[in-house]
Amino acid sequence: MSQDHLNSQDNQNDQNFSLETIMSELDPQAFAALGEGQVAYVKPMRSDEVRRLFPQAPELAPGLELFALLSASGSPILLTDSRDTALANAWAHDLQTVSLN
Repeated sequence: MSQDHLNSQDNQNDQNFSLETIMSELDPQAFAALGEGQVAYVKPMRSDEVRRLFPQAPELAPGLELFALLSASGSPILLTDSRDTALANAWAHDLQTVSLN
């Protein structure tokens, strides 16, 4: 192996170690704030679950399929019956949407 290749691997290992170190030192509140104001995600949910995230929401018929737009920390932003509307709202507010598995 060339010296450049070895140096490249060392730098990559240093970067991975640094990221792991930083992530392990974040308290839960700081971790939750990562991406706040920049990242959001769309969560499919049933109307039966709405009150947990949106306590101020009116009573809804049970079994409706809805979509919540949530901030990076999980704070609710929007509730809608259309995934496209949730994505459009994120886009309108310059939020990058991410998928969660």
